[in-house]
Amino acid sequence: MPSPRGPHRRYGPPVRRSGPSQGEALVAWALWGAVLAAIVVTYARLDPAELYHVSRDGLAGGFSRALVVANFPLSLVAIALCLVAVEALGRRAWWLAGPAIALCAVTAVPGVVDQGDLDARLVNAVPALGVALALGLTLAATRAAGGSFAGRLRLDALRVALGILVLVVSIPWLAAELGVFLPEGVFIMERPGLEGDGTTIAAVHLGHHHGLDGAVLVLSALLLSRPPARPGPPGKVRLLYLSLMLGYGAVNLAQDAWNEQLVKRGWVDWAIPSALEPRIEPVWLVVLALAAVTALALRAERAPS
Repeated sequence: MPSPRGPHRRYGPPVRRSGPSQGEALVAWALWGAVLAAIVVTYARLDPAELYHVSRDGLAGGFSRALVVANFPLSLVAIALCLVAVEALGRRAWWLAGPAIALCAVTAVPGVVDQGDLDARLVNAVPALGVALALGLTLAATRAAGGSFAGRLRLDALRVALGILVLVVSIPWLAAELGVFLPEGVFIMERPGLEGDGTTIAAVHLGHHHGLDGAVLVLSALLLSRPPARPGPPGKVRLLYLSLMLGYGAVNLAQDAWNEQLVKRGWVDWAIPSALEPRIEPVWLVVLALAAVTALALRAERAPS
């Protein structure tokens, strides 16, 4: 007999959209959260003279440097995180993802991040706002699609091997991020080294390094390439963007490690040129070549057996 109150209403958990779960995205956020936390603590407790191109001390100095890292390179990763979240939330999410990506992209405007002056400025709040919106999108996508991980993929063994290699190379940068010098051995840190501008500082100065940026960019790309992509332009854009992010991160990681551990040790004379900014130079051909190889590998991984 029909209920006098009308048709029965179903109660239960919300229906999930068909889209990628956010487990890998949450791990990527956790990685960057750990980096930012270490930066705040290290830059707050050390004198700016022991660090690199900063002038503020105390908590103000810590949050200042963390804000700049939230611009570069975290905002670059936040763009990829927006693309992953949108695939779980659907087209309506673009009303927030579009502005978030645009705000994050401001970090590429010349002068927003100046490697010669790494103190935060008002303009650095713009990409940081984009990063905050990207985090909100990930949390919304986690609620909609869950926080599980993609199933086993063909290239996962290679992902693990590359991840371990990246972490091993990053050992001196991780120590520097925590504000300590490691004893000289496999790696050098405290030994004086000549910079490109003619100044002499520790081979691996205390504080944050763009080599570690490159390392976490690679790890983020390895993680975010795992969630399945929907057929169509958004999935292809995500694949291409992550491929470029991995190539860019790998070259910057290799450049910083080569120059600090080999050139400053005196084993080689040739230094790898900087690849921080896009330029028409051979080093950027390497970035693009790595991106192309990565894109082909990821495309083949998704192809039917």
